Amino acid sequence: MDYAEGLFLGRYWSDTDFENRRHVELFLLYGALTAIFLVLYYWTGKPLIGVGSFGLFSTIMLSILTAVNPVMCFRYYGMPLWGKMCVLTAKVYKAYLIMSLTVSLILPKLTVQSNGLKDFLVDYLNSTLESYTEKFASGGGSFSTVMGVLAGGVHVVVVVVLVIAAIIAIPGLVVILYKLAQYFYDFLIDRLILRRFFRYKH
Repeated sequence: MDYAEGLFLGRYWSDTDFENRRHVELFLLYGALTAIFLVLYYWTGKPLIGVGSFGLFSTIMLSILTAVNPVMCFRYYGMPLWGKMCVLTAKVYKAYLIMSLTVSLILPKLTVQSNGLKDFLVDYLNSTLESYTEKFASGGGSFSTVMGVLAGGVHVVVVVVLVIAAIIAIPGLVVILYKLAQYFYDFLIDRLILRRFFRYKH
């Protein structure tokens, strides 16, 4: 329960040491999970459980949950169990909305259609190998051709690894940016309103 509270309440409101430790695995897990939803939407053309179909309703809900976040959190530890469960449920839904937003932002950037991906990859592989082969061809001999093919192959592998890393890292960066914005918003609301007109946050 402490882990879930630390994860969803965030650094500003949590009483646990969750935010005092590094959680690289969560960053990678979230990125990998978002990448799965993204790839499935890309291949099928349909969002799985709505992830990626971020429209007006989702925008309104995310805006509301962001705005009321300080109000939900500043009395969290004084709430009964049912109240805590309501807050955590809202937090889970907000995480779902952020994931959906991330997929909806990335998907339009993928200009190659899924049905043309195979041809695109084959053309890219051939052109890359051709380019490197021509560069090494000036040396003459079959060894230069082999070196060109090897260099082109390494280039392709590096590009594939970088693309996979980007697909995993970008969603994580989106979450980090959102959490930073939420943190500073919560800080301002807490200092300017909650601590002036209510008791301390806990």
